[in-house]
Amino acid sequence: MFEGRDIKIVDTTLRDGEQTAGVVFANREKIRIAKFLDELGVDQIEAGIPVMGGDEAQSIKEICEIGLKASIMGWNRPVIRDIEASMACGVDAVAISISTSDIHIKYKLQTSREWVLEKMTDAVAFAKKQGLYISANAEDASRSEMEFLLTFAKAAKESGADRLRYCDTVGVLDPFTTYDNIKKIIEEVGIPVEMHTHNDFGMATANALAGVAAGADWIGVTVCGLGERAGNSALEEVVMALKHLYGVDLAFKTEMFREVAEYVSRAAHRELPSWKAIVGSNMFAHESGIHADGALKNPKTYEAFRPEEVGLTRQIMIGKHSGSAALRAKFAEYGIALTKHQAEELLPEIRRAAVDYKRVLFDKELVSIYEDFFGKRV
Repeated sequence: MFEGRDIKIVDTTLRDGEQTAGVVFANREKIRIAKFLDELGVDQIEAGIPVMGGDEAQSIKEICEIGLKASIMGWNRPVIRDIEASMACGVDAVAISISTSDIHIKYKLQTSREWVLEKMTDAVAFAKKQGLYISANAEDASRSEMEFLLTFAKAAKESGADRLRYCDTVGVLDPFTTYDNIKKIIEEVGIPVEMHTHNDFGMATANALAGVAAGADWIGVTVCGLGERAGNSALEEVVMALKHLYGVDLAFKTEMFREVAEYVSRAAHRELPSWKAIVGSNMFAHESGIHADGALKNPKTYEAFRPEEVGLTRQIMIGKHSGSAALRAKFAEYGIALTKHQAEELLPEIRRAAVDYKRVLFDKELVSIYEDFFGKRV
């Protein structure tokens, strides 16, 4: 299914990610994020919307001028002046986006399917003459009538589009439907497909991978899944799932994932949750006695991959659910060799304190409880 496939990543943190309500990146932050993405190994960076002008256009121009390995893409409506604005910034690729669902055509665009096809094909043909790489974006593809979507895809291909961006704009897909839809498009049109999935029902990454399983070659992502409403498929989730679940190593510098996630989260003024998949601080934190004991004996018992792979470290946390093995291991870090009997004696005191504080205990607190219980100074 995945063997021999050339799967590529297009990151849209700087475009769709910044469209998150309330998020604004300063120009210097956009440059830094672009450099991070390039160093990670992203194939294409969707850097923003050039026709906005001002700081937006300036930051895209600067990104194009710093010599990144990644292709730099500008987002456009199917309007010639949008594409000219992208060209003025120096991008080598353009996303040309228009809605294909009847609900969007009727209520948002207030026009017809025929108008959509005409605008898209004219814009794609113009961009092709300029020598640009073109993604024809079918906005709200997941709610589009399939026969019209196939017509749209064929017209895009014939006009010169290099790929079709299949947008699950409001995140209503499930992996099974995704697989069927993408398989049908590829079989009937033969155009390369990019998955652009949103997370409204918590299935963005699963849907993106389902699309790849059906034959899509590109996956659109953002760092930490940043994006409108519930966000997009997350860069770190997609890359690590491909590597560890499907044996597809994209040769990313995954050890940078935590650092990049922290930077983007700070720049976006958004919390990086401790429970965030792949890069959250709790990914390799063990408190439960059974889990901590297993992880101490062999980390593979409760870890899907090594923490160092994504820039994290393993943590044995001591709290209400800890067991004697974890407690002995933790005190060994302080140079205190607890016997099994001593650990079992101390555990009730540790658990009582954890309940009182409603959290795991800090090192100084653990040492203080030890000293009070055994009457020994450390």
